Amino acid sequence: MADTKMTKSAGEHWVCSVLARYGWGAALTRDGLERTDILAVQTGGPERKAIEVQVKSINRSKQEAKWWWQLGVKSQQAARSDHEWYALVMLDPVQLTAVPRTFIVPRDHIAAAAWIGHRNWQNEPGVPAGRRNPGMEHARVGTDIVADYEDRWDLLGTSTKKSPHHAPAVVPRTRCRPESWPPRRSPLDDETSGVVLSRQ
Repeated sequence: MADTKMTKSAGEHWVCSVLARYGWGAALTRDGLERTDILAVQTGGPERKAIEVQVKSINRSKQEAKWWWQLGVKSQQAARSDHEWYALVMLDPVQLTAVPRTFIVPRDHIAAAAWIGHRNWQNEPGVPAGRRNPGMEHARVGTDIVADYEDRWDLLGTSTKKSPHHAPAVVPRTRCRPESWPPRRSPLDDETSGVVLSRQ
């Protein structure tokens, strides 16, 4: 079994190394700092933009169906600024020198993606009604939902509220957001977040 702390460390250092190649001066925060694993400042240009990045790392499973990141309620909290990002990192536990897959996602988009993934899982065809009742604290985000965010390092430095939303655009009526949606300010309902989902 892989050491989860080493997986976390490998993912964070990988993200820092790529940020440096894109001209960001990146630094890891102290363990226990909520919401942010990496603080980075843009070294080129007059504005010296700053970003906050939370990193979630997993080891790739042999079964593609298990390629997902677990996101608790705190991880689904809405952004407090327009420069909060997630880096979802997938490491190869066999080919240790293989380039990790990385998905760069605005924080508000992650909250929406977690809800979509959880509702899809609960309503998966063939699963009897009532069999999958865990709450949003057990939500997960899979590569199928964030596929279009892969290697979008170019988005960093732009306003997350202006970033295009790439998660599935249509949520079936049977999966409409319940009133118990965890965040007090739902990114699904906030036009300024850039997350606008249509419903059939």
